[in-house]
Amino acid sequence: MNRHLISAGDLGKDDALLILDTAEELARVSERSIKKLPTLRGRTVVNLFFEDSTRTRISFEAAAKRLSADVINFSAKGSSVSKGESLKDTALTLEAMGADAVVIRHGASGAPHRLANWVHGSVVNAGDGTHEHPTQALLDAFSMRRRLGGLDGRKVTIVGDVLHSRVARSNVLLLATLGADVTLVAPPTLLPISIDTWPCAVSYDLDAVLPKSDVVMMLRVQKERMNAAYFPSEREYSRRYGLDRDRFAKMPDEAIVMHPGPMNRGMEIAAEVADSPRSTIVEQVANGVTIRMAVLYLLLGGETS
Repeated sequence: MNRHLISAGDLGKDDALLILDTAEELARVSERSIKKLPTLRGRTVVNLFFEDSTRTRISFEAAAKRLSADVINFSAKGSSVSKGESLKDTALTLEAMGADAVVIRHGASGAPHRLANWVHGSVVNAGDGTHEHPTQALLDAFSMRRRLGGLDGRKVTIVGDVLHSRVARSNVLLLATLGADVTLVAPPTLLPISIDTWPCAVSYDLDAVLPKSDVVMMLRVQKERMNAAYFPSEREYSRRYGLDRDRFAKMPDEAIVMHPGPMNRGMEIAAEVADSPRSTIVEQVANGVTIRMAVLYLLLGGETS
């Protein structure tokens, strides 16, 4: 594996499978009464979050602590630190602390890449702007694999606000590497201009795609990133692109429903669908800790004990 995890596109098939297989082994640890391993004792992991996050930050913190690493939480929200030289100054501070790994979430696309040039430790991208979120894609792939077996040839449909979604981009790149066939479904206004360069198909008709899908992943409509009218109304969006009970019935019996969270219940997904036994939404949260344990373990060169 590379020293950093900045993009899902940086992972070859062997690297991706190594992470998933390592996570499978580490998942057994969470089933024990004592969930900690001494693997990263003496190592320091810094969570450097410039954006609000609950699940992702806690997930990385839990992962590092289960591997016995020391964790420093650095919240830059509301400070003058943003990017460029300010980010570099923060990087120098982290170097002085002796950080072995820096987990960064930043509102500017490309910030983790810049940070990787300034620190000697490993950098893990926990979400940068509308660019990528590779560990989310890994935990999604891990969740799919646990429910469906292999991913090769599986048909995955990702629905919704692709334009503002770093999760969508990372998932498309990773799933293509793992051999899945990905279709994005969204209104034209919520697709990026560069969509034709992505390794996936595009459709505007959710009803036509659902009967052929093994996985349907709904994306949150990110209203906080929208500064224009991307669709006529929430009701119209839900009518055309929401996963309600009737659409859910069109999916194959073995197909699963996913959502990276947080959800807008009633808009992109109906409550009864989100809470269905075929939904992996709660599993995805639990699997997030396991995948992030695997990533930290492999990046920091831990050896089994």
